[in-house]
Amino acid sequence: MTTFARRSLGMTVAMLLFAVPATASLAAEAAVVIPAPAIDEATKGSSETAIFAGGCFWGVQGVFQRVKGVRNAASGYSGGARETASYETVSLGKTGHAESVEVTFDPREVSYGTLLQVFFSVAHNPTQLNYQGPDQGTQYRSAIFTTSDEQQKVAAAYIAQLDKTGLFHAPIVTKLSKLEGFYPAEKYHQDFLTLNPNHPYIVYNDMPKIDNLKAIFPASFRANPVLVSKAKS
Repeated sequence: MTTFARRSLGMTVAMLLFAVPATASLAAEAAVVIPAPAIDEATKGSSETAIFAGGCFWGVQGVFQRVKGVRNAASGYSGGARETASYETVSLGKTGHAESVEVTFDPREVSYGTLLQVFFSVAHNPTQLNYQGPDQGTQYRSAIFTTSDEQQKVAAAYIAQLDKTGLFHAPIVTKLSKLEGFYPAEKYHQDFLTLNPNHPYIVYNDMPKIDNLKAIFPASFRANPVLVSKAKS
């Protein structure tokens, strides 16, 4: 969805929010409670990187910024060339990029498997092909860009495990590929959920994800998110 389209959606949702009683719920899709991965990464070192794509990066970033053990979560682009890694170009849907989030985490505090569990359960709907909620196009596809052979193995095994559970109403369409590059998004996209909690798009599509994270993963939830604007240079 382009900036204009998101703004239009925001106006529509704002009218809906104003029109319904305060007791009514206008939440986005409910999260799916899923088991932890049967296979996880071995703990190694104090810092690791994972790249997740699941629709608009505002909500995905906001979720991972609130997971204990995450040191930074930055919005950006993966899957295409450096030269086309800009919002206006990626929004055309022809660059190969997906709106992505680079998650830097301490594997001694949170495992890659736990991040995968959050990604599939709370951060997005992994059964939607080339769209996520109101956002249409390959730039909003469900994807994991792995940074090691071990990540590739764990993620592939987990997708197979989840498909066998039948907990999702359709097969998981998340694509796995080795990371070739992550390019940070423009400054105005970083920390967008935290800085704009009352934006209608955020209220309708993304704040429910934060509520679900707190409810489903209480031991992993942090009330104070780690922000790109506060990250050490």
